Amino acid sequence: MADLRIIDLTPETIADYGVCGYKDVKKHAELRNKIAWFREYYPKGLRIKALMAEDGTYQGMLEYLPGEYAHRPVASAGYMFIHCIFLGFKKEYKGRGLGSLLIRQCIEDARGQRMRGVAAVTREGSFMAGPGIFLKNGFHVVDTAKPDFSLTALVFDEIAPVPRFMSGLAERAAAYGDTLAVLRSVQCPYTEKNVKAILDSATGNFGLKAELVDLSDHRAAQGSPCPFGTFCIIHNGEVISHHPISATRFENIMKKRLGWE
Repeated sequence: MADLRIIDLTPETIADYGVCGYKDVKKHAELRNKIAWFREYYPKGLRIKALMAEDGTYQGMLEYLPGEYAHRPVASAGYMFIHCIFLGFKKEYKGRGLGSLLIRQCIEDARGQRMRGVAAVTREGSFMAGPGIFLKNGFHVVDTAKPDFSLTALVFDEIAPVPRFMSGLAERAAAYGDTLAVLRSVQCPYTEKNVKAILDSATGNFGLKAELVDLSDHRAAQGSPCPFGTFCIIHNGEVISHHPISATRFENIMKKRLGWE
């Protein structure tokens, strides 16, 4: 760890380091929105730990907050909830146990606050960490959701209620009917990119009725029909993307759904 240090970001310092690859406040709405969101939830216990290399490059991060405020459709009150973990643009920082180091710091924080444990949503597919790193640190899979999501938890107190995905996710999606809906939250900076192009394509190329649904707070995100919580695209009452995608990828999905291929 001599060549690395962990920094606890604050609403005042996050702009100095950036987040998720976004560093320019003036240029990137993604970063401005993230800072505003961070400022709102920091007093509620939101924490972001950044892993910084000697050369000043950003090589990893961990974001967590009390489960009551989780931006995922989970019931995890009393638990510390990990939103996301990211490691390494450079190969030399991978395979060194740095992810486990970050997770252990979260665990220590949760124990210090006398919480019930720590929880995180994982998946086998794109855009989220897989369950492996959490299982290696004593977590267990306590619930699953389609298509490939797992809710993992490290439970400190054996008599504590175990976190669960909210029920009725498919029914929530079906409630959108025949609308093409894009749901997003600024918790994830990547939910800004490509959204306008997707909506324009939905109406201009496919003649669909399209709407943007901004998930304005944790309650709205917990009401999402997708386990990812902070982004999904729904068409005819069915989730067709569980994470941010490009406009080209969206068009390929729609052509297949509409039988245009």
